[in-house]
Amino acid sequence: MRGKIIKGIAGFYYVYAEDGIIYECKARGIFRNRKITPLVGDNVEISVTDINDNEGNIDDIMPRTNSLIRPAVANVDRALIFFARNDPKPDMGLIDRLLITMEKTDIYPIIVFNKSDLDHSPDYDLESEKEGFALAGYHVYEVCAVSGEGVDEILSELKGYTTAIAGPSGAGKSSFINRICPGSQMETGVISNKLGRGKHTTRHAEIQVIDRESFIVDTPGFTSYNIDMILPEELPFLYPEFSEYAGGCRFSGCSHTHEPDCAVISAVEAGKISNLRYERYKKFYQELKGIRRY
Repeated sequence: MRGKIIKGIAGFYYVYAEDGIIYECKARGIFRNRKITPLVGDNVEISVTDINDNEGNIDDIMPRTNSLIRPAVANVDRALIFFARNDPKPDMGLIDRLLITMEKTDIYPIIVFNKSDLDHSPDYDLESEKEGFALAGYHVYEVCAVSGEGVDEILSELKGYTTAIAGPSGAGKSSFINRICPGSQMETGVISNKLGRGKHTTRHAEIQVIDRESFIVDTPGFTSYNIDMILPEELPFLYPEFSEYAGGCRFSGCSHTHEPDCAVISAVEAGKISNLRYERYKKFYQELKGIRRY
């Protein structure tokens, strides 16, 4: 029987199987011998060893489409970059870093600003920021997870996919997950009861079931993601809004930061690329240039 690992704790893997049941599984020794560690998000083959207690073994791990290191999760199709409109104020630089990371790992990002009932902070122009993300080709939504306003529109983007949700504490990720996954509290309780331990929701990636084809992963650890692993010459290719114009630059290795006859700079000046995102790009570029690599 096939299923997906939705949580792993202390050598136990909890598999949401195709029959809609969560099985507590141990991985067979063959994986240890092959130095393969099952990851949350892995699609697996299991055999049921105790039908009454819903226990089984993981017999095989299907090939992964991708895997992330921090947090350790596999087969992520989409990412919800999830920030509050205010309280806490969104960090636009962090949003850009997460978008860069998603471009690097080929994961489709969706930007969500929660708490649509709040005014945005006077420290930034949210509408201009949203317009800049839209110019880059990203889908941008505003929702209120508590009231449910706007949630159905996002839900339509998640159907049939495994989605990671990333954002700071206080943005309302838990409220959003609980709204789109009515059984999430029950499933977490099942796992906690079997272990006889407290909750394990803050240190581990954990998948919640939207429906039998759709899953969402709470990803603690994503909120401080850095881009140090990216080479400065890679960075321009991780800004999708640059691609239309970069071929028109005078120099083939143009960094789009200072060179004459740079078509990207011209597009920024013409309002075709967000100046807000571009200014942060230049800071990231200089930051990456300053890293000593051995």
